[in-house]
Amino acid sequence: MADLSKEDVERVNFVWGIYDSANEGVDAFYLGDLLRALETNPTLATIEKIGGTKKKGEKKFMLDEFYAIYSQIQKDKDQGVYEDFIECLKLYDKAEDGTMIGGELTHILLSLGEKLNDAELDEVVKDCMEQEDEDGFIHYVPFVKKVMVKLSDMK
Repeated sequence: MADLSKEDVERVNFVWGIYDSANEGVDAFYLGDLLRALETNPTLATIEKIGGTKKKGEKKFMLDEFYAIYSQIQKDKDQGVYEDFIECLKLYDKAEDGTMIGGELTHILLSLGEKLNDAELDEVVKDCMEQEDEDGFIHYVPFVKKVMVKLSDMK
C-alpha cells in the first residue's frame, strides 16, 4: 500500500471514512482537507499538482489512489518549518536584533508565497502579532511561534 506503515494505513482509513461514508470516493475538491486532517501541510500548489480541484464535482478519488498520494505527500520535504520561517524573516532584520518593521511583515503575508487575503491577514495580525513599538518594529520570533501554535491547533 504505497509503502505506508500499518499505523498510517489505519489513520488514512479512519479519516477517509469521515469523508467517504457512502464508499463512492472523495471529491478532489476535498483533497487538501483530507491531507491536512492527516497532519500534513501541503501548499495549494502541491494540492493542485497532485490532482486536487478548485471546483466540486470535477473528479473523485478512491481510497487505493489516495494511499499513493498520501505516501507521496509524506515524503515531500518542501513544507516549511519553524526554522525556515525564522531564517526568512532574518532577511528583514536590518539591525540583527530580532525585530523587523511590522508593515514589512504584513506586506510579506499579502504578497509572497501563498498570499493571504485581507480578511486572513487581519485574523493573523489580531491573533499573533504583538503591538509595534514606537518606531514601527515588532519581534518576529514570538510572531512565528504564535502562528505555528495556531497551525498546530487547527490539526
